[in-house]
Amino acid sequence: MARILVSACLAGEKCKYSGSHNLIPAIAELVRRGKAVPACPETLGGLTIPRSPAEIQGGNGYDVLAGRARVVDEEGRDVTAAFLRGAAATLTKAREIEAELVVLKEKSPSCGSKLIYDGTFTGTTRPGPGVTTALLREHGFRVISEEEFASKVKKCGSGDIIP
Repeated sequence: MARILVSACLAGEKCKYSGSHNLIPAIAELVRRGKAVPACPETLGGLTIPRSPAEIQGGNGYDVLAGRARVVDEEGRDVTAAFLRGAAATLTKAREIEAELVVLKEKSPSCGSKLIYDGTFTGTTRPGPGVTTALLREHGFRVISEEEFASKVKKCGSGDIIP
């Protein structure tokens, strides 16, 4: 049974806001071998592909969960509700597979684990988690970025990740 949940874009699914992906071959291989399950919080929340990029304004993912910040797309539309739905759906999936590790896309307003864009749409980042990462962590799941994942693969050498 798969015990790793991964951002679908990292597995090569074209679910990124631009309609592209962020393929990490080692992650795609884990999915292919049935050791990982892909999920895209933003599409699970009902957002389309492609879609306007979105960023958290007024805080980080924890602030969005608490109602102190919101997620707004580049057109100025508040898409907070979709991000909250996607985070909840991803939490359900993590529970279903009893995920021991969650590998999500850094800087994403959903999936960022250490960094997110700062809400100005200038490419500037700030410390903090995205909405999905914050919710998963509140429920005790271990969430890392694809960058942390890559460093673990190099350390292991085998391509197998042991949570």
